[in-house]
Amino acid sequence: MKEALLYEKLKNKVVKCNACSHHCLIADGKRGFCGVRENQNGKLYSLVYGKVVASHIDPIEKKPFFHWLPGSYSLSIATVGCNFRCLHCQNYEISQMPRDYNGQILGEEMSPEEIVEIAKKNNLFSISYTYTEPTIFLEFAFETMKLAKKQGLKNNWVTNGYMSNKTLELVGPYLDAANVDLKFFRDDLYQKICGGKLQPVLDSLKWMKKNKIWIEVTTLVIPGYTDLGNQFEDIAKFIKNELGKETPWHISRFYPAYKMINVSPTPPEIIYQAYEIGKKVGLKYVYAGNLPGDQRENTYCPKCGELNIKRIGYEIQRFDKDGKCRKCKENLDLILK
Repeated sequence: MKEALLYEKLKNKVVKCNACSHHCLIADGKRGFCGVRENQNGKLYSLVYGKVVASHIDPIEKKPFFHWLPGSYSLSIATVGCNFRCLHCQNYEISQMPRDYNGQILGEEMSPEEIVEIAKKNNLFSISYTYTEPTIFLEFAFETMKLAKKQGLKNNWVTNGYMSNKTLELVGPYLDAANVDLKFFRDDLYQKICGGKLQPVLDSLKWMKKNKIWIEVTTLVIPGYTDLGNQFEDIAKFIKNELGKETPWHISRFYPAYKMINVSPTPPEIIYQAYEIGKKVGLKYVYAGNLPGDQRENTYCPKCGELNIKRIGYEIQRFDKDGKCRKCKENLDLILK
């Protein structure tokens, strides 16, 4: 256990957690929405500090990052818990463990120093805080990020974007890139499916852009939900107008999971529809996800249309010339090593 960052002590031993946008009021002996931050006698503690439930070396494309250190590998780490309760979560065994298993918390004891040492020993370029929501293991992530930065490593978050402004201000100087889930563009769907709200996610994205953190956006397309109304167009316009047309948008195919096993996989035609909308709105880089081998996973020059990065699964072939189109020399907005 470690005393939490970013909380307030209130009357009657109640505390207010300010790590994420829930801003939970937590009574003595209780936990926040995430299930891993507990009030003990008027002090808030992280129950997952140093308890790593997943640790793997992954291709950076798995996050997915397509323009950030392409072709590199990243040390990915996570603890249990999440500040969302997405009904379709692919990693629910660990993200929802505290909620679904009577507060249970599992994980291998690891220190920030050990995490950084593993990354260095394997000649990796970055550490990715992923699989679950890094905001809920803020204290552990923050200490690791500071050490990583000193050692010349990059820090990447794969996040639902529901962190507070205080968390962004704390980790911002050490955060190099983020892939942010923009799950819907309707507040009612965020509340129904995820247990959160839309606006804090939009605010986080704008903060990251303003503070020069590289952003890629992922939208998982759940048929009957994400394709309702004009959400594809609204998301594409938000990305273009608020984050910049160079921001990659990953449109990912849904497969049944957790509490949405009765929802069918996304028909590829819906992914293609969203893809075309993104391109029509004016985004330079739109990608189809979870459709291995589809040409829409490749990176084409936004000016001349030349193929510059070919992807099959997590394997890539690069044809670009130092981040520029091999044919017309257009900048491809790649962040290279």
